[in-house]
Amino acid sequence: MAFPHRLDAPELPDFSMLKRLARDQLIYLLEQLPGKKDLFIEADLMSPLDRIANVSILKQHEVDKLYKVENKPALSANEQLCFLVRPRIKNMRYIANLVNADKLAGRVRKYKVILTPQKFYACEMVLEEEGVYGDVSCDEWAFSLLPLDVDLLSMELPEFFRDYFLEGDQRWINTVAQALHLLSTLYGPFPNCYGIGRCAKMSYDLWRKLEEEEDSETKGRRPEIGHIFLLDRDMDFVTALCSQVVYEGLVDDTFRIKCGVDFGPEVTSSDKSLKVLLNAEDKVFSEIRNEHFSNVFGFLSQKARNLQAQYDRRRGMDIKQMKNFVSQELKGLKQEHRLLSLHIGACESIMKKKTKQDFQELIKTEHALLEGFNIRESTSYIEEHIDRQVSPIESLRLMCLLSITENGLIPKDYRSLKTQYLQSYGPEHLLTFSNLRRAGLLTEQAPGDTLTAVENKVSKLVTDKAAGKITDAFSSLAKRSNFRAISKKLNLIPRVDGEYDLKVPRDMAYVFSGAYVPLSCRIIEQVLERRSWQGLDEVVRLLNCGEFAFTDMAKEDKASSESLRLILVVFLGGCTFSEISALRFLGREKGYRFIFLTTAITNSARLMEAMSEVKA
Repeated sequence: MAFPHRLDAPELPDFSMLKRLARDQLIYLLEQLPGKKDLFIEADLMSPLDRIANVSILKQHEVDKLYKVENKPALSANEQLCFLVRPRIKNMRYIANLVNADKLAGRVRKYKVILTPQKFYACEMVLEEEGVYGDVSCDEWAFSLLPLDVDLLSMELPEFFRDYFLEGDQRWINTVAQALHLLSTLYGPFPNCYGIGRCAKMSYDLWRKLEEEEDSETKGRRPEIGHIFLLDRDMDFVTALCSQVVYEGLVDDTFRIKCGVDFGPEVTSSDKSLKVLLNAEDKVFSEIRNEHFSNVFGFLSQKARNLQAQYDRRRGMDIKQMKNFVSQELKGLKQEHRLLSLHIGACESIMKKKTKQDFQELIKTEHALLEGFNIRESTSYIEEHIDRQVSPIESLRLMCLLSITENGLIPKDYRSLKTQYLQSYGPEHLLTFSNLRRAGLLTEQAPGDTLTAVENKVSKLVTDKAAGKITDAFSSLAKRSNFRAISKKLNLIPRVDGEYDLKVPRDMAYVFSGAYVPLSCRIIEQVLERRSWQGLDEVVRLLNCGEFAFTDMAKEDKASSESLRLILVVFLGGCTFSEISALRFLGREKGYRFIFLTTAITNSARLMEAMSEVKA
């Protein structure tokens, strides 16, 4: 199927309904404790909650004081306590200790626990073991979809990645299925479904089961979103491990975006920090968010000149024009001015940090790893990085990138890098290596198995089919990444004559300075082009996903051509801003519009921290 070329982008569904639903449900739960109450909130729920129901809304529903759930005794004098927490065992112990302390002191209070996004049986078991189950009422707040932007929904479950991809814990799969079920209930059925990965397959199957149980709801409705694509994070670790160079990605790598970003005094050029919601409503940000960083300064300075010109217009005005200017334009100009100075401050701060780190050298090494050139030089660079103790997380990331692109490290290199790392950063990191190995992020080639060489020789001697079987046998020995072979097959490293023009990008590779097309985005592009996995069998096999690539097409009689240009991409295990920028670019090129749903926003540092046993 040929893409419609550069049509006007289709309208996005209105996701504000998700916020209203979540808010109404929370208020309903709070109202079940009539009268004044104190609310204890888990720290990482504070930012998402602020997006749904801010303090003034909570106050309207008789929430008196707000406390953070932390490891110290609670000093609340209220007769009713409400806890808003994630379903974690440590939170249950915290609540049980609090209730038991009250019992000892002879205090009688009412306690309500609201677990989000799901109530797990294990949590109630803990309360029972601690002898407080009868004193506490437990409820579930099914808040699993937070609209971060017009085209971005997050489940705000950063722990999903570690729980599933390291521990093999499948408890969040139900949460994903419920979230998809809610979306299809609100925005019509999805006529075309594609997916790849074990987690994607399980989530999809469970979601389908939920749909069958409540069959009537979406029957006969017109779909608003034509395609849905589910993708596991472990299909493509490489993209998540690379340094980001688009503006939004760099802001995330530098300042950490969590439901907005905290810009410190070095950005705001005052003595205060400022929380900024980075979304499409920020007119300056929306124009630079997907740009390569090298273009951002030029754009901002041009914008500043235009702004100055608009301010200067007021010089020759008479009274009437001046009145119009003040009432209609001045407020907008001031707002734009404020945003402009913030983003210029952010750019300067990023530049300072990156110059200190010698960012160019780092990027050069990453590109060499992606292309498979100068591996020895890159290894020496990583060794130097470790010996200079630049940063434990950064060194780990580079080692993982080397391992995945090279299909595992040769035993000599693995041992040498690991020893140097432990000597440089401390032996407490030993368990982290075991985690990375289990997840397939940092592996050692089995002795005598510099496989690519063996495979190449073998495949020349036998037919493709037999060679495939042999590769499969090799791959099943360990979680193999086969990155080089996939990269060749999907043409991930663009061949460029002369300079790659970052001002006018020609393909998705611009998000990594023209050196590499994100694998996850290329897979999505190829499948959408073919409307199935046909012709991609070799890629699916190299991804070790033979039985987990699926397509499910409904009859397209009800879907409008408008809805067929809307694609919901679901990242299980996190998604980076670089991937979002790349797919936005693809959408603009092909007349599509992508909507993103992710378990959480991730980047290389978050990925490494999730695997680390040493808490920063």
